[in-house]
Amino acid sequence: MARLKPVLIFLVQSVVFGLAAAFVVVLVRPQLLPAFNIGGAPGQPASYADAVDIAAPSVANVYTRRLTSEGNSPGGSGRFRVNISVGSAVIIDPEGYLVTNYHVVALANDIRLQLADGRIASPVLVGVDAETDLALLKVDLGPLPAIPFGSSDQLRIGDVVLAIGNPYGLSKTVTQGIVSATGRGILGLLTFENFIQTDAAINEGNSGGALINTQGHLVGINTAVLTQDAGTEGISFAIPIDLARGVVEEIKRNGRVIRGWVGLEPVDLNRAEATARGIDPNVGILLSRIVANSPAQRAGLQIGDVILSINGRPIRSRQEALLIVARLNPEDEVEMEGVRGGQRFRVTLIAAERPPRP
Repeated sequence: MARLKPVLIFLVQSVVFGLAAAFVVVLVRPQLLPAFNIGGAPGQPASYADAVDIAAPSVANVYTRRLTSEGNSPGGSGRFRVNISVGSAVIIDPEGYLVTNYHVVALANDIRLQLADGRIASPVLVGVDAETDLALLKVDLGPLPAIPFGSSDQLRIGDVVLAIGNPYGLSKTVTQGIVSATGRGILGLLTFENFIQTDAAINEGNSGGALINTQGHLVGINTAVLTQDAGTEGISFAIPIDLARGVVEEIKRNGRVIRGWVGLEPVDLNRAEATARGIDPNVGILLSRIVANSPAQRAGLQIGDVILSINGRPIRSRQEALLIVARLNPEDEVEMEGVRGGQRFRVTLIAAERPPRP
């Protein structure tokens, strides 16, 4: 035991000396410490440069010119004026297909693209879908760097996302934020709304640009920002890529999007109205209008009917009903369950093609 004592003293002194030396080194060179991810997800990168390097070559700037008449304005002379706007687009196919927002190219007399490598081209407008605010462009410049797709259905509130675009003409601008909400459909901007809400800054010129995840994969198309005054910040919206992909494929295949339609115009049923009718306050939509000569009218549906389910799926909102019907093909059978005058009923309709909307 006596012989072990000097050894133990030596070991303790060595440990103390080592800790003191390490403390001095860290004090002088703190960058030598490993990066700790305090409060974040395991493996969360300290930089998103790799994700931007993957996605940014696929984001193009869009410049449009529109001729507007001054004849109807006070003091107008009947002359025309050229309005120039900026936006963004995303290369989604090496063959030269790009997706952008419909409102970026709507009524444009001239559309120009500037790719990330500096090349400029005049694209062909393949088709548009005003009801989801999407447009498909095509350029013939040889193989292009298509962005890899992610899955918007896998997004969770709190996930980090990056917006890449051309705000105010400042090309290749990247902003960072988190997913604040998914499935937003109460804005009244579009017929079919299913927005990703994010606090990544989206400004004028970002429209049509890429919303990506931390792997550099496309999860949304930046579309809108909620502004009530100049001080409003942190509420921006993107179209989910899982929705956009279906729209793009339809435009490629048919030049337009073919959707199901039954001729209903419903409104959401509030809890008081549901309780007064003796039905579950969490389920049901109220029919406020039936289009003449539509499948709904031919099936005998009436204004004031409450629809509880479509093809066996409980309906909780107007937007949900519109999306379910829109996914149908013309000639599909549709079964609806509802309530009229306190009595349950079922009807079967044959879906038609949704008429084009302005």
